[in-house]
This record gives sequence, C-alpha cells and structure tokens, in this order.
Amino acid sequence: MNWNEKQTVRIAILDLYEGVANQGMRGLRAIVKYFGEKNNLNIVLDEFDVRLKNEVPDMNYDIYLSSGGPGSPLESEGSEWEKHYFNWVSDLEEWNEDPSRTQKKYALFICHSFQLVCRHWELGNVCARKSTSFGVFPVHLLEDGKDEPVFEGMKDPFYAVDSRDYQIIEPKMNILYRGAKILCIEKDRPHVPYERAIMGIRFNEYLIGTQFHPEADAIGMSMYLQTEEKKKTVIENHGEEKWSSMINHLNDPDKIMWTYAHIIPNFLNIALKSIHPVPVSS
Repeated sequence: MNWNEKQTVRIAILDLYEGVANQGMRGLRAIVKYFGEKNNLNIVLDEFDVRLKNEVPDMNYDIYLSSGGPGSPLESEGSEWEKHYFNWVSDLEEWNEDPSRTQKKYALFICHSFQLVCRHWELGNVCARKSTSFGVFPVHLLEDGKDEPVFEGMKDPFYAVDSRDYQIIEPKMNILYRGAKILCIEKDRPHVPYERAIMGIRFNEYLIGTQFHPEADAIGMSMYLQTEEKKKTVIENHGEEKWSSMINHLNDPDKIMWTYAHIIPNFLNIALKSIHPVPVSS
C-alpha cells in the first residue's frame, strides 16, 4: 500500500433522535470530520434513522456511533425499530466473537443507546429518575475507568453534559460474567438517599458506552442554551442560577471542552489503530 494515499474508514452513525431537534448529531458529525482531517483519512460517513425509518447499518462499516435520543428506554420494548436495532447489536457481537474475522467492529453507545443496551443485556436496573438530570455535572472515575484507554487524559472527576430522565443503577452480577467493567458513576450526593447512577461501561474489548454526552461541545451547547425557548425552559424548571451556572461551565476549558476533545477522539483513534496498520518508519 502506498502510505501517501488516504486510507478509507467507514463510519456509521445510528440516529436515535426520532426527528427531534438536537445538538448530538451535529456534535458527532463535527468530531468525525475533524478526526478524518487530522489523520488524513478518506471518511465514508453514513447516517441511519433508527426510530423513524427502522434503519440500521450492515457490517460493512469499521466504526459505529449510536446516539442519544428522547423518550423512555423502557416503553419502546418490543417495537419494530427496537427489534432491528437489537438485531444489529447481535450482528456486532457475532462478528467480533468470530475468530476468523480479524477486522473487528468498534461501537460507542451514547445516553439513550446506552440505556437500551444495558436493558437488553440485563446489566442493571434501567429506571426513571426522581427528577430530570440536565446540566453540566462532575463524573467520577472508578478504578477500571482510570485504566480505560478511551478515558486517557481525563481528570477525576471530569465534567460532562447530562440530559436524561432515566438511569442505570444497581448493576447485576452478570455484568461481571459478561466481562463488562463499570468505568464511572455520577456525582456523589450524600444529602439524598438515592443510589448513584452508572455513567460509563466497557462492555467488551470493542464496545463501550456512556450515559453522558461526550459529543457535546461548548459552542453548540452555549448557543442552544441561549435560545429564547431553551433558556426559558431551563429557568422555569431549574432556576436562573442553574442556567447561568451551565453557561459558565461550558466556557471553562477544563470542563466540557476537555471532555469533547478527549473521549470520542480517543475511541476513534483506538479503533483506527486496530483497523488499519500503522506504517513503521525505518
């Protein structure tokens, strides 16, 4: 192979936003675009509308990014789109478990996708939160998280955008049987009698998921929060102090900007090194 030629990397984004306006898809596209430019790659990027069109990718992609989305991760059980989605998950598992296939498939599951696969694999109790979690919050690394290559460069705690009405708590014993590792949990709240939610899991060597939004960038989120409609909603539900705090956190280079610049880029780089051999200079 001529190493001066651009390598082709095929990436699929599974869109679970069900047509709802969001910043997540924009963030994922921007990260993939920058990843391709930085590594001088020919990126083939395709998007699949999972919930409205029952679309899922085949196994002809190198890397898969499965997005967040609105609504309940419980009420969709048995739906047509979910059947297609879990068939795709099963195809991923079968591909990666086949020793004859040396080119493995890498996937990242974000927020709603993370909740779905945790329910599907029965890794914990997927349930409604007492109240909506929305804002910029600290995420605390566990021991496995401190050794996780995708979290390389992250501080403890690190900060992330959280937007959810549901959570994964009470990990079940078979999480250890499957070889999965809990990487991080939500902020400690000693003043409330609730178990801390799981915020990240390494499912196996090739599949990983986060409850938070690593694709959220400061500029996009700041613009989103300062729209008249969203600002009004946040203030009505959480107070003006909360809204101001979120804007300040977004502008802090050690918080959201740091998370955005590390977690998904780390994941993509790890996948790239496995997918394509790196030339060794003599």
